Amino acid sequence: MAYSEILLEAPEAGLTREAPAEELYRVGLIYSTGMGVSVDYLAAHKWFNLAAALGHDEAKVCRQEMADYLSPIEIVKAQRSAREWLRQAN
Repeated sequence: MAYSEILLEAPEAGLTREAPAEELYRVGLIYSTGMGVSVDYLAAHKWFNLAAALGHDEAKVCRQEMADYLSPIEIVKAQRSAREWLRQAN
């Protein structure tokens, strides 16, 4: 099996509210490129949004790129998902 065919179940597993912006950004990259998971622009937006909130400049750019692929309703869902993750994260 090629490396690109290995599927990760949850790239965000183990992340907590204290995770550095770079780790949140990395999860956004995984979802935006389909590295071990299915491409999911909504999930990518969520993780880029979380990283951007911590001041990660590249995440801000990537979040906007993801928004270009999403409808306004999907963007609201991604933002809601980010807030929910913050509430539930240990």
